[in-house]
Amino acid sequence: MKEYIEHRAIEIANYIVENGATVRQTAKEFGVSKSTVHMDITKRLKNINPELALRTRQVLDVNKSERHIRGGMATKEKYLHQNNN
Repeated sequence: MKEYIEHRAIEIANYIVENGATVRQTAKEFGVSKSTVHMDITKRLKNINPELALRTRQVLDVNKSERHIRGGMATKEKYLHQNNN
């Protein structure tokens, strides 16, 4: 694996762990696709740093369990703004 890819995977993982960021937020921050973030975290990081991969996976699992709540809040916010206009 190329060195810059390993470096990116570690940076992405550290960002997710430190900020509790979602895959989408991380992709936007690093200027890469969601698929790239997901591949770096789920496949590449296991071989590079298994401990960091586990911590990152825990954060992403929490995000996944909460996504229906965030989606509902976003929808509520959308309709509140539509009614005020």
